[in-house]
Amino acid sequence: MTQHRQIHFAAHFPGVNQQTVWSHPDAGSQIEFESFRKFAQIAEAGFMDYLFLAEGLRLREQKGALHELDVAGRPNTVGVLSALAAVTEHIGLVGTMSSTFNEPADIARQLQTLNVLSDGRAGWNVVTTSNAFTGENFRKGFYLPLDQRYNRAQAVVDAARQIWQTAPGDREHLVARHDELLDFETAGTVPPEGLGAESGRSPMLVQAGMSPQGRDFAAKNSDVIFSHYASFEKAQAFRADITERLAANGRAPESLKVMPAMAIVLGDTEAEAQERSLEIRRAQVSPQTAISFVEQVWGRDLSDHDPDGPLPSFEPTEGLAAEGWVNTYEDRFERVAKWREISARENLSIRDIAVREYNYDQFIGTPEQVADSIIAAVDGRAADGFTLVGHLVPGGLAEVVEKVIPILQEKGAYRTEYRQGASLRELMGTTAAPLREQETARTSA
Repeated sequence: MTQHRQIHFAAHFPGVNQQTVWSHPDAGSQIEFESFRKFAQIAEAGFMDYLFLAEGLRLREQKGALHELDVAGRPNTVGVLSALAAVTEHIGLVGTMSSTFNEPADIARQLQTLNVLSDGRAGWNVVTTSNAFTGENFRKGFYLPLDQRYNRAQAVVDAARQIWQTAPGDREHLVARHDELLDFETAGTVPPEGLGAESGRSPMLVQAGMSPQGRDFAAKNSDVIFSHYASFEKAQAFRADITERLAANGRAPESLKVMPAMAIVLGDTEAEAQERSLEIRRAQVSPQTAISFVEQVWGRDLSDHDPDGPLPSFEPTEGLAAEGWVNTYEDRFERVAKWREISARENLSIRDIAVREYNYDQFIGTPEQVADSIIAAVDGRAADGFTLVGHLVPGGLAEVVEKVIPILQEKGAYRTEYRQGASLRELMGTTAAPLREQETARTSA
């Protein structure tokens, strides 16, 4: 049998993003626990490494009203993951928390609690937050420039990892920092025995970011980087770049895994899968969603435009049509120029463009074809695995578990069981980044 690198999978509960087809008759709730429970247990039946939840600190708005995808609300991430710890046994539980608006003592306490409840299965997706709109929920009402956001993120991560090594009430080893980024002094609140920052059982760190600052941050701190795939060649180049940055920080290539987002569409034939993919993508992008999408790029109200008509003829502004969305940092004028070129060449409408652009990368084909594509990507070091995003909540990944996972197992590219008692970091085969003692002052009382 050909020897393959071992594949890792994360299961992304898609929640309020555009990926979910909420109009589908099999769609469930995005906030009821039964949806999270069923989703987690499907992923665990597929021996996946971890379940991944995003976070929404404030419901997004479009033209002064709640965005259609947020109307049902967004539950607290760590609360949901703590409940899932009770109904799962092996799968990791990774939640998103902002380093811009949350304080390190609170982050450390919440994640260490989840880690204890789940016996070492907790993970933290470290994100920075880019807008004053979200800051208003924290009575700060500000946001930081990109470089300062990563400076604060580094300070918060350093502090949280130090706190995880400090015993509750240990005033001889307080963790403290008093400067423009942080102002705190604390000891741990949850016992660190066997769960310290340098052990394999401390919360695993994930970074979602493609910018140079995000890549550097991942290379210094993270076990996983959540990225885009785009193409085999681009993904290989991304992996090579991350490997160089790891080496510059004294870390081995396998100490961090690259896990791009990926949707999988299956069919009995390749043609059937392609047809199904188009149906799913058009269901994901309703006419209203298409207009909302292009409004973010044009920075203004486009509700007077026909979603089945041409792109706006005027240039975009630097304004914001929506609040609370994640910036792509892509030049909107360049983006518009590219869309116009594609639209003119292929006679595409606003909705056609949105269907093409407003989506995740996809592996499309028969189960055998998709399994071969995944193996080729991992063996070719274009990725170490994938963060899977289904189009249905909560059962969207069941088809992958039933039809693709067995093929990967048969080819020796994927685990056939969990190792009993393994922590999330042990499942992933990653190594915690060296603790940066010098960045956060530890003081004695």
